[in-house]
Formats: sequence, C-alpha cells, structure tokens
Amino acid sequence: MRMRKGFTLIELLIVLAIIAALMGVVTPIALNAVKKAKATQVATNFQNIKAAIENYVNVKQALPQSLNILVSEGYLNRTPDGFSLEVDNTFNNGIAVATITYTAGDVDMNLVAQVNPEVTTVIANGSAASGVAITFQKWW
Repeated sequence: MRMRKGFTLIELLIVLAIIAALMGVVTPIALNAVKKAKATQVATNFQNIKAAIENYVNVKQALPQSLNILVSEGYLNRTPDGFSLEVDNTFNNGIAVATITYTAGDVDMNLVAQVNPEVTTVIANGSAASGVAITFQKWW
C-alpha cells in the first residue's frame, strides 16, 4: 500500500478549532483598540479646535462664529466631522463662552473624557451634549 501525503480530516478540524479559538480571543481586543483610537482622535480634535479658537481670539480680539471661519482664516486645516461650535459673544461682565460639541455619536464619550478631561456634558443649542466649554475674559 502506498503512503499518501496530506492531512487527515481530524488534523484539519484541530487546526480550524485552534484558529477559531485564537480569533475569539483576538477580535474583542482589536475592536477595543479601534474604539480607543477613535476616542483619542475625537479628544485630539477637541484640543485642536480649542487651541484654534484661543489663537483666533488672541489675534482678532473676537470670537469666531463658526468652525468654517477658523478654516478660512487658516487656524484649522479642515472642519472635523461631527463637531460644531456655539458662541455666546455678548461679553456680559467681560466674559464670553464658546462651546465645542461632538454629535456624531460614533464614539464612547466616556473614553474621550478619559483622554481629555475637559470634555464634559455641556448645554449647546438648548440641549445637553458632550463637549468643551471655553470661557474668555475680555482683555482688549
């Protein structure tokens, strides 16, 4: 009788079972890493937008009315998706507030708050949202 080269059905099933077990362990870890990466990206965008607003205020001595103004004036490269800006520039008692919110809903805001502790629940457009409120004291 000739010896046939190859794998038996049992050997193939064992290999498939090992691969399935490894995938069962690796998949949740990979998904968690993707969630944390998205949260870090959103937290970084909050920081970049805040810095752009602060630079704009220091140079122009006024608050920007939208994120598009920050882009057109060169303070941001582009408007990040899902972010909005609400400005109360009445300077009551010399104070104005700019509120940055993220409304895309594709990220766990608790993870974002772990990366950037400035991210809290803020009131924007009359409703609660996750964001950063920046208070400016009029100095000019």
